[in-house]
Amino acid sequence: MTITIHSSFLPHTDPEASLAFYRDTLGFEVRNDVGYNGLRWITVGPAEHPGINIVLYPPGADPGVTEDEKRTIAEMMAKGTYASVLLATEDLDRAFAKVSATGGIEIVQEPTEQPYGVRDCAVRDPAGNMVRIQQLR
Repeated sequence: MTITIHSSFLPHTDPEASLAFYRDTLGFEVRNDVGYNGLRWITVGPAEHPGINIVLYPPGADPGVTEDEKRTIAEMMAKGTYASVLLATEDLDRAFAKVSATGGIEIVQEPTEQPYGVRDCAVRDPAGNMVRIQQLR
């Protein structure tokens, strides 16, 4: 039996800013863009891997989330501690140059050789999510 990752969810606070980052900066294709009750769920992913998706979703949209939980989620997103994703590329320096040239993106760490054996960088997407990009070896 084989189990794979099909979709992972990241919250967004501004669908247009998230689209600009994931589509225009990272080059992901938009696979779905669904609106409901004034909210949007946007599915993006790398064109070369149609079975791998990131669903950008409105945080707190679940009816089971309380107002206190929504405030906690908003506070954690603002600090960049709520959600993260690890991406990979064959050319980290080129990817970092493209991301860092994008206005409004917070650079957390420039490309660095980590003591645990990977070379990566880190930025925050427009919603504050930690996005680490790792060099494929």
